[in-house]
Amino acid sequence: MKTVLTIAGSDSGGGAGIQADLKTFEAHGLFGMSVITSVTAQNTLGVQGVWDIPPQGVEAQLAAIFDDLPVDAIKIGMLSNNEIAVVVGDFLESRAHSLPIVLDPVMVATSGDRLLTEEAVETMISRLFPLATLVTPNIREAEVLSKVSLESGDMVEKWCETIYQYGPKGVLITDGDGGDEAEVTDTFYNGKEFLEFRGERIVSAQTHGTGCTLSSAIAANLARGVELVQGIRLAREYVRRGIQLAPGLGRGHGPLRHSKVE
Repeated sequence: MKTVLTIAGSDSGGGAGIQADLKTFEAHGLFGMSVITSVTAQNTLGVQGVWDIPPQGVEAQLAAIFDDLPVDAIKIGMLSNNEIAVVVGDFLESRAHSLPIVLDPVMVATSGDRLLTEEAVETMISRLFPLATLVTPNIREAEVLSKVSLESGDMVEKWCETIYQYGPKGVLITDGDGGDEAEVTDTFYNGKEFLEFRGERIVSAQTHGTGCTLSSAIAANLARGVELVQGIRLAREYVRRGIQLAPGLGRGHGPLRHSKVE
C-alpha cells in the first residue's frame, strides 16, 4: 500500500491542516501519516488560538516514522516558526531528499495577516524549497515570496520565475482564494514552460481547506505514480468536486467534502 506523510498543523474544526490532508490521502486509497507542527483551536469562523509543538517533538515524530514506516511522498504545510522549519529542513535533507515533496508555503491568513516571521520564511526558502518537487503558493504568498508587488496579471509569471530560482522543480501559483473574475487560473512553471489550468470560479462559502486539500491531493497523486502535470489536473478536479459536494457545516467558511476517488 502506498503511503503519504503530511507535516502540518492541526485544525480542531477538521476542515484544513492535518485533518484535511489525512482525509484526502484516505480518499485516494493511500495510508496517511502525520507530523504535527502546531495545534490550533479553530472552526469555520476563524482561528481562536495556536500552540506550536516544541522542535524536538517535531523531530521525534519524523524519526518515529522514518525509522519504521515507508514513505512514498510528503506534503508540507504550516511550519509555525523558524525553529520548526530548521528541524524539518535538516531532517528531510538527510532522510528524504529523493522523495516527491509538495510544499504548501502557508504564510498568509485569509485576513491577510502574516503567519510566519521573515526569518522563518527565509529558512523555508533556503532549506525546503530546494527539496520540493512542487511549491503551491496562493497569490498573496507568491507576492511575499517573490518580494515583488502585484501590478498586473503578467506579474504571476514573474513570480513563478522568481520562486523557481529558489530551487523547487516546479511552481504552481493558485488564485482560487478570491478575485472578481469568473474564471480561476492556476499557473504552473517548471523552468521551461508555463501552463495555465483554467476553470469556472465556484461562488461558495464552503472553501475552508482548499489549499491544504489541493496540495495533499497532488502529493497523493505523486505517491500513486501519476506524472506531476496530470497530478495537478486531477487534484484541481478533486477540490472542485469537494466544494460542489460540501456538507454545509458551520456558520462561516465551511469545509469541503473529501469524497473517495474511484
